[in-house]
Amino acid sequence: MLTSVRRIILVLGATLLSLAIGMSPASAKVEGDTIVLGAALSFTGKYKTNGKHTKNGYDLAVKRVNEMGGVKVDGKSYKLKVVYYDDESTPTRGAQLAERLIKQDGVKFMLGPYSSGLTKAMAPVTEKYKIPMIEGNGASRSLFNKGYRYLFAVLSTSEQYLAETINLAAEQAKAQGKDLSSIKVAIAVENDPFSQDVRAGVVDDAAKYGMKVVIDDKLPKELNDMTATLTKVKALKPDVLVVSGHSKGAATAIRQIAEQRVDVPMLGMTHCEAADVTGKFGGQAEYTLCATQWAETMTYRDDYFGSAGDYAKLFEKEYEYVPPYQAAESSASVLVWVDALKRANSFETDKLRDAIAATDMQTFYGNVKFDDTGKNIAKPMVLRQVQGGQYNVVAPTKWASDKLIFPRPSWSQR
Repeated sequence: MLTSVRRIILVLGATLLSLAIGMSPASAKVEGDTIVLGAALSFTGKYKTNGKHTKNGYDLAVKRVNEMGGVKVDGKSYKLKVVYYDDESTPTRGAQLAERLIKQDGVKFMLGPYSSGLTKAMAPVTEKYKIPMIEGNGASRSLFNKGYRYLFAVLSTSEQYLAETINLAAEQAKAQGKDLSSIKVAIAVENDPFSQDVRAGVVDDAAKYGMKVVIDDKLPKELNDMTATLTKVKALKPDVLVVSGHSKGAATAIRQIAEQRVDVPMLGMTHCEAADVTGKFGGQAEYTLCATQWAETMTYRDDYFGSAGDYAKLFEKEYEYVPPYQAAESSASVLVWVDALKRANSFETDKLRDAIAATDMQTFYGNVKFDDTGKNIAKPMVLRQVQGGQYNVVAPTKWASDKLIFPRPSWSQR
């Protein structure tokens, strides 16, 4: 009887052990000839627009890599696929889903969510389980002062987004013989991690030139109304107005600046393309300076998409709209995973982590090279101005494809 009980215990133990091994991240998430990546994205909630752009960017890169033969690891070719969950634009939900992807689904290869806030929520989870995450939509510089070893970002960090607007204002002031200390700057940004970092970059650059910040408004997260800020702009007449509030903030700013006929010589903002300000507002968006991580006129190239322009054409053919930079940086994140998998020639997370850290490559989106904190130190930000309904690169000036129109014509002149 005792022998029978022992035999049953041994059989049960072996069965449970085999199940545990089958469910463990060590043996997942490569299924046959398929490498499985995981991502929690915003399909609902405030970030759903950019969540869609992010998913489209991931999906296009996966499709392209698979069409070109997949990824060769240890002599075998593998296809890619992505497992998605809806984080509902909520950090708490994002953290829960990161845990689910790793612990329940066995995902070892993570792609980032949309937004700095969601990335902040997920990064401690991926770090805890030592799972590398390559992301293209969490730009907050505060992500990179925590000592994370498994978080890598292909995009420029958020303090750089609108700093180039201040550089342009300084260039124009010098060309007109103005004292830089006479230049007045107005800031209106959403009270979230990303936009507050954007603000910090603008404040730092304004101080560098000795410019005066005359308006510094922190706006609610649901950015529906900028009337109070725009009333101050009319009264104080700043030379530059910068706005950061994701897609909703960009749309609100363009609409209310036109409705209230606010004249300001230079207007810079984030998320113009994601908010489709030219499609929704037409001529009201003219002369706006739009921060972008990427432009299709840049000269970057890679073996998967060709040039930046080639990527833009392929994306528009696939999804029937012009790719915003959120999509481009998401595609680039997949390409970095592909490059790291090839160089590591392994599915071991520690080897992959080290391969990612050693990345030094060019993609259609730009150059990628990470510093010790996981930031990409090889790619600058770009400013495009809406001119005739088109987004034309005007800064940095040495890489501009078109000349800046300055000052913005007043509403009475349009």
